[in-house]
Amino acid sequence: MNVTIGAKAPAFSLVNTDRQKVSLEDFKGQNLVILFFPMAFTSTCTAELCSIRDNIATYNGLNSAVVGISVDSPFTLNKFKAEQNLNFPLLSDFNKEASPAYGAFYETFVLDLKGVSKRAAFVVDREGLIRYAQVLETASDLPDFEAVKNTLNSLQ
Repeated sequence: MNVTIGAKAPAFSLVNTDRQKVSLEDFKGQNLVILFFPMAFTSTCTAELCSIRDNIATYNGLNSAVVGISVDSPFTLNKFKAEQNLNFPLLSDFNKEASPAYGAFYETFVLDLKGVSKRAAFVVDREGLIRYAQVLETASDLPDFEAVKNTLNSLQ
């Protein structure tokens, strides 16, 4: 499935690193940046998420929250978040429901691993509508964060 600009964002309810359920509905009333990433502890994912960590004030200043989502377990994500001192929630799509719903899913990834999140960035507005979507086919590519910030600016 692929999402389209202006469409309602697919709902999700995922477990965070504190083992609590977090849903799309929890972010109603603020803009949300959703970052799907393939795997914790890999070089590109670490660089991407640490870049967000270092710039979180920019996103917060645009009335937006940020979440990272991968198919890693909540336990793996907890260790990754702690080691990288990440200051935003990481959500486990271990059951592989959210990634396919957003069109951000490799059926087969490197090393013949089955069912891995693609690197992707989405902006969901206060009303739950998709305002920006970028799904990358190459896992070593990074999302266009300037386009994400421009989209958030346009929602102010």
